[in-house]
Order: sequence, then structure tokens, then C-alpha cells
Amino acid sequence: MLTDYHCHILPQIDDGAQNADTSLKMAAMMKEQGVERIIATPHFYAHREKSVADFLKKRESAYAKIKKSLAIKDIRLGAEVSIEHGISELPDIEKLAIWGTRIILLELPYRAYAKWMSEEIYNISAEYNLKVMLAHVHRYLPYYSKDEIETILSTDAILQINNEAFVNWKEKKISKRVINEYDTFAFGSDSHDSTSRKPNWDLLKKKVKPDIISVSNGIFDKYKK
Repeated sequence: MLTDYHCHILPQIDDGAQNADTSLKMAAMMKEQGVERIIATPHFYAHREKSVADFLKKRESAYAKIKKSLAIKDIRLGAEVSIEHGISELPDIEKLAIWGTRIILLELPYRAYAKWMSEEIYNISAEYNLKVMLAHVHRYLPYYSKDEIETILSTDAILQINNEAFVNWKEKKISKRVINEYDTFAFGSDSHDSTSRKPNWDLLKKKVKPDIISVSNGIFDKYKK
């Protein structure tokens, strides 16, 4: 089942779809491109939210606006959780895992790597028995040294790759390395709208063989609850 592990399709909750109409257009585009299951991953920034519970209410409200009209019915709610100091101690952090799985999508900061980041990743995994998925691992090349990139790649996590990585030479290189050397990777459109950051599964299908995409699709079942 072709699965988009990372997208911002829920309306009016983050910098993704700005209204329900955009959400529905995004879902229709994904269906045309063969997507069968969507993981909705709105941004979660602990320092901006009152609580996980408050975020979950906003997420459910956003989903309720579109769920009856979506072209794709298999929608699983999750979040793209920003790694911040102390995030692993946030009450109810485990409730941000993708519905029906033990997978939680985490986003590294866009700044110089620090040891505490790895500590937060490890703590979330160990304390809550969650499988960490690291968002768009190819995007950190401008921020991290080669050794720091190695530290991230060696983390016991699912390495998530955005489809557009395959049109950038440096990002394509590290993405191909992930595919060749690791068996826990997943693809996502990271789409935010239906125009400038639209769903792009047609691109991935041109760049990656079907058996590789199948590995990504299988991650969902591998980490079901």
C-alpha cells in the first residue's frame, strides 16, 4: 500500500494546507499518483503549545473538516515533533505517535548538532517503547559536519526521505546511501499545498524502483501496535 509518511494536509493547523479546499486538492492529487494511505503530520512545537492534549484537540478539529470528503480514506494522524530540550519529558508525548503504530516522527533542529539531540531521541525511544522516524534526514547537510551526519544516520531510527531529495545532487547522494545501507527508511512528500509544495509521488516513481518503494510501504505494518 503506497504510503505517504510525511505531509501537511490538515487545514489551518500549521504552515501546510491553509483551508479545507486545499486539503482536498492535495488528497485528490495523491490518489492520482497512486497513494493509498496518508500519514498526516502537522508540526508540533512544544514551546508553542499549551499541552499535547490541546494540540490533539486542534488536530482532531482540523481532520473533522475534511475526513468525509477526502479522495483517500485511509488517513492516519501523527505529528512532526520538533526535537527540543526536554521534549522526552513532555507529558503525553507518546500520544503523538502515528495512529495504530509505535512510530513517532521527529524533526531535528536546523542548527549545529549537539549531543542532547541524540539523548532526546534515545529517551523517547527507550522510555515509551516508540520507534523514532527522523524527518527528511537529507536536509541537514548544510548544518552538520560529516561526523555529525554519521551520528544521525547511525541512530536506531527509521530514516525518512522526502521525494524531492532525488532532484538535488547532494541530497540524492545521501538518500541513495540510506537506501543501499539501511533497511528502515520511508518516503514522504512533505507536501504543504497543491501548488509550490504539492504532492510529488510521480517524481519518486521516476527516480526509485518499485521494490525500493515497497520497503518503505512495509514500515507501517512492521511497527504496528
